[in-house]
Amino acid sequence: MSPIPSSQNGPAGPKAGADDTLFDKVGWRLLPLLIVCYVVAYLDRINVGFAQLEMKKSLPFSDEAYAMGAGVFFIGYLLFEVPSNLLLERIGARKTLLRIMFLWGICAAAIMFVQTPVQFYVLRFLLGAFEAGFFPGIILYLTYWYPAARRAKIIAIFMAATPIAYIIAGPLSGFIMKYMDGWAGWHGWQWLFLVQGLPASILGIIAYFVLKDRPEQADWLSAGEKVALRSHLDNDAPVVASASHGSMWELLRDEKTYSLAFVYLLLLGATYTMVFWAPTLIRGWGVADVLTVGLLAAVPAVFGAIGMVLIGRCSDQRLERRWHFFFCVGLCTVGLVITIFTQGNLVWSLAGLCVMAIGQSAATPIFFAGVCDYVPKKTAAGGIALISSLGNLGPALMPPITTWINRTTGTPVNSMYLVAALYLLAGVVLLYTMRPAPTRRLAMA
Repeated sequence: MSPIPSSQNGPAGPKAGADDTLFDKVGWRLLPLLIVCYVVAYLDRINVGFAQLEMKKSLPFSDEAYAMGAGVFFIGYLLFEVPSNLLLERIGARKTLLRIMFLWGICAAAIMFVQTPVQFYVLRFLLGAFEAGFFPGIILYLTYWYPAARRAKIIAIFMAATPIAYIIAGPLSGFIMKYMDGWAGWHGWQWLFLVQGLPASILGIIAYFVLKDRPEQADWLSAGEKVALRSHLDNDAPVVASASHGSMWELLRDEKTYSLAFVYLLLLGATYTMVFWAPTLIRGWGVADVLTVGLLAAVPAVFGAIGMVLIGRCSDQRLERRWHFFFCVGLCTVGLVITIFTQGNLVWSLAGLCVMAIGQSAATPIFFAGVCDYVPKKTAAGGIALISSLGNLGPALMPPITTWINRTTGTPVNSMYLVAALYLLAGVVLLYTMRPAPTRRLAMA
């Protein structure tokens, strides 16, 4: 039987009910806005996959150019993610989100004016540089409000923004490119970047005025609620074995930091390869209409949104990360195999993508819940950002590689085998790297 999490001291009853009420209150004040912000962030990352379907008619870029544009975004992310997170720890989340979101919104919208591959690369790089620090910053921010035993579910709820964004991205992108094409003399893909880019700047301003940097500053919490929340955070017990870093130098010398970054590199590289190529893959199944492509691309995301929250909650309840993560990447592999062996059958191929989407969506929240446990508070800002930034090399490397494989072999099947192997390898490396916390092992014995 699983032990009662340390954040829920004592048996189920009035105390546990009061704790749930407190964290529900925190969640309703923080998560809706953070989810909307991440939806917009994710739209600005992946809309190039939809835009390329129509950009090719007016901008004769090669497939390699689009893949390079998709990947160079993560180079900017790599260079600026750690400095951004260290700055967040000093100046707070409100100012950091204002800077990040206002600048990336302007840059995302400006992609509508590109005419050459170089312009495309520069703006995608700047988009990554401006957005760098958003995701690890939010993960760090959530550790200020939630103890370890609640983080997988909370991170999963926050990251439900990714499948939500994909649910929205397909139909919205298809609608914009189909029905706004020609408005004011602009192509549909130009409207796509404008409509999905500028909201980020507006949300950055809203976040500055709505969010609070720390629980102690929350005027919507009573004095007693602040004391209770601080007690949970100060008496937190990690789910996985923690490191003993006392400085960034010790963090940088820790081999497990790079093992975890490698796991994230494999996970993100595989995931973004599928996200980037999914519209093209669906079109290859005989779906010609761009709006229909978008609608079908949204179907797996629905399953992903549901699965990630349920699996995240299960991980918290059982106080376990490693095998839950391995289960998720296993689902990804199974889903890909189904898709590979049912090419040409729209229903079964789409079903395979749905299975993959469940594991794909749930893996990242569980991974970062474990990372937050492993990296101690003294180096959390730099550690979370370092693992995230190095992991973001995966999406920078994989699209060009899979594009080359597809062009060389004349079929996407071989690159899909590679993606399946990346998922499985990520699971194996995590099992080896991350260990349960000693106190958790004793409690579950």
